[in-house]
Amino acid sequence: MPVVAGWFTGEGEDFRLLGTRCSECRAVFFPREDAHCRNPDCESDDLEEVPLSRRGRVWSYTDSRYRPPSPYVTDPELPWEPYALIAVELESEQIVVLGQAVPGITVADLTVGMEVEVVPGVLNEDAETTWTIWRWRPTGVTG
Repeated sequence: MPVVAGWFTGEGEDFRLLGTRCSECRAVFFPREDAHCRNPDCESDDLEEVPLSRRGRVWSYTDSRYRPPSPYVTDPELPWEPYALIAVELESEQIVVLGQAVPGITVADLTVGMEVEVVPGVLNEDAETTWTIWRWRPTGVTG
C-alpha cells in the first residue's frame, strides 16, 4: 500500500514518481498539485498528471541519525538505524525531489553529481499491510 496515494506507480523498471504539469506554463510539480499552478506568475488550474524521470543527479545529501517523531512509524523495541537522505535533481524536469537512499547506501557512498535512479521501497510493514515508498539508488547498484 503506498504511503501516499497518487505519488508513484508501477513496479521494477516501470516504477515512476508521479507529478503534475501545468498545461499553460509547463511547470512541473512534485509532490503533485491538483488544485492550481504553484508558479506565482501563472493563474492556471489546468494540471495534468505526468510520470517523472526515473533518473537524476545527487544535488545534496545527509544522514538521519535520530528517530523521527510520529507519524513516522518505527519499532521502539529495535535500535534506531540511521539512513541517508538524498535530494535529487531529476534528469528532464530539473526539479529537486527528496527521498531515502536504498538500504545499505550511506553518506560515505554518495557524492554530489552522482547519477541515481528511483526504485520502490518499504517504509514499514506489519502482519496485514506493507507500506511502500520510493527510494534512491546509485545507478549500477543492484538490489
